[in-house]
Amino acid sequence: MPAVPTLAFDYLPALPEIVLLISACAVLLIDLFVPEPRRHVSYWLTQLSLAATALATLYVFHKMPVRTFGNMFVADAFGDLLNFLSCVTVMLMLAYSRDYLAARGLFRGETFVLAMFALLGMMVMIAANHFLTLYLGLELMSLSLYAMVALYRESGAAIEAAMKYFVLGALASGLLLYGISMIYGATGTLDIQRVTTVIFSGNANHTILIFGLVFVVSAIAFKLGAVPYHMWVPDVYQGAPTAITLFIGTAPEFAAFAFMTRILVGSLVAVAFDWQGMLIVLSLLSMIVGNVIAVSQSNVKRMLAYSAIANMGFMLMGFLAANINGYSAAMFYIVTYVMSSLVGFGTVLLLSRAGFEAENLDDFKGLNQRSPWFAFLMLLTMFSLAGVPPTIGFYAKFSVIEAAVDVGLVWLAVVAVLASLIGAFYYLRIVKLMYFDDPVDNAPLEARVDMRVLLSLNGMSLLFFGIFPQQLMGMCVLALTRSY
Repeated sequence: MPAVPTLAFDYLPALPEIVLLISACAVLLIDLFVPEPRRHVSYWLTQLSLAATALATLYVFHKMPVRTFGNMFVADAFGDLLNFLSCVTVMLMLAYSRDYLAARGLFRGETFVLAMFALLGMMVMIAANHFLTLYLGLELMSLSLYAMVALYRESGAAIEAAMKYFVLGALASGLLLYGISMIYGATGTLDIQRVTTVIFSGNANHTILIFGLVFVVSAIAFKLGAVPYHMWVPDVYQGAPTAITLFIGTAPEFAAFAFMTRILVGSLVAVAFDWQGMLIVLSLLSMIVGNVIAVSQSNVKRMLAYSAIANMGFMLMGFLAANINGYSAAMFYIVTYVMSSLVGFGTVLLLSRAGFEAENLDDFKGLNQRSPWFAFLMLLTMFSLAGVPPTIGFYAKFSVIEAAVDVGLVWLAVVAVLASLIGAFYYLRIVKLMYFDDPVDNAPLEARVDMRVLLSLNGMSLLFFGIFPQQLMGMCVLALTRSY
């Protein structure tokens, strides 16, 4: 663990969070005076704010970790990289969703401000060096997401999804608080690094600590959507407007990964043997249940929801190694998954239009005849999620499976390969529909130039980083090495 300077009240490490908070408040106030026909003003202010936050993250990029605000906040390379990727992801989500939101009356300040506050919660989670900071960031993100799902008031499915998300999210928050209280009772501190020191010194009550660990891991599993805490994922993915589903399925994954890393690697690494057993069960069940149930889905969003559950199972395999190589593989996997999901949901948004939701598999029939280029991008996405070379998803799956094999979990690696074969069926089914079936809808695909360009670049990055994965993998290794 690198030596960490402690600065009582240094605001510079928190510059990205401060820029985002001020920008969100400014957009909230300015939007009050923007007339309805000119909502694009709020949109571009939001995009400008997100770009400024991303640049601030690069400006303060930390080669060594720095703690501030009474040790409750840590700024390090790991957090800076995830913050930057989160900002870029939210910018892409808003760019892809612009026409979709406008057609459904959601292209307004509430959507933009809630997205910014959700991102702020993610950044607080990513930079947390204290269990209370972690919880505050989690609640800020979660409450913003609940409201975003419920924004489309004309949709009963969206309201129902928001209620399910809220109730089950509250249950997960209760589990987390109960686990944190037990960890405090066992160690006498909520400082993430001091918990590690107390455990290594042998002064912690091991029994209470393990009970707390069970509750905390359960809360982590809920946020990741891992089996058996996955019940909210399919309903929320399907019920929420597709643009909000895109948001939920991408940027929060970075925050959930940071949440998991800060707790398991930064705080409870001394009891790695105990949480490894829990993660094996979560990983195994998620890979099997997610892939098997996805096969029977006819709704694209539900299929991608179960795909997300399965992919979280693969990501957890990296943590089982309990070393930098495994953590780096897991981080690389989460980055590649988010990149693929952006293109997948972006294509669904492209096919949707006013009064029509492209949610069924049949909506992808004959896409190659309507637009060969976007059919190709969707093909790359499906290949990446299935782990087919030369896309980036192949290298991601290979990395986490290799991490499991290195620590003797060969049987789990075999299960992962078999689960991938099951997953390939429903991914390739979409490819078959696009290239070998006649289109049901011959309406031309309409999209702004910026969306077409960004979606194309996003899709081609899956191929580029699949052929040259070293740079992206190297960034993940470097960020974790400098921070842990």
